[in-house]
Amino acid sequence: MHWIWHLILGGVAGWLAGKVMRGEGYGVFVDVIVGLIGGWLGGKIGELIGFHLGGSTVGYLITAFVGAVILVWIVRMVKKVL
Repeated sequence: MHWIWHLILGGVAGWLAGKVMRGEGYGVFVDVIVGLIGGWLGGKIGELIGFHLGGSTVGYLITAFVGAVILVWIVRMVKKVL
């Protein structure tokens, strides 16, 4: 059941990142993937800089959102170079 909650929160985080970075989402499937990868990325970046929001739902959502925004930004920079 815990993984379902992560999928839901990852999808919300990915959708929010799509809205902030692009003005619209990328579709449900891609939003979930971006949110999940963003959650992992946000957690790793948080560990590196010594910032941790805790294990709460809101903390995970914020971490996933920040990571997803960073992920979308990185993808855009790579697309510009290529």
